[in-house]
Amino acid sequence: QVQLVESGGGLVQAGGSLRLSCAASGRTFSGFTMGWFRQAPGKEREFVAGIRWSGGSTYYADSGKGRFTISRDNAKNTVYLQMNSLKPEDTAVYYCAAAGSIRLLTTATKYDYWGQGTQVTVSS
Repeated sequence: QVQLVESGGGLVQAGGSLRLSCAASGRTFSGFTMGWFRQAPGKEREFVAGIRWSGGSTYYADSGKGRFTISRDNAKNTVYLQMNSLKPEDTAVYYCAAAGSIRLLTTATKYDYWGQGTQVTVSS
């Protein structure tokens, strides 16, 4: 049974940083794509960043380019999202997701597994 458990969210001032973690378990994830999404109140869930588990290719939504970095630690089966220069508009629940595909997926419906989410709040 695949489990994705996020952690690292919290309250931070604008300009600050947070690192989110996603601990993945239940299977091997080679051949998978891992993604971070976020959902603000009243808005649709949106893609933030993704990484191929094998090879480590990364891709980002425009909103996070230059500020966010996605990475993974194979030994720990963990995916990270380092977020710098945070803005109030980054406030949302952040979700980790896994898709059984090596394609660089940005659509939430293409992902097979989801974590429970972690709240990120950026104050102005």
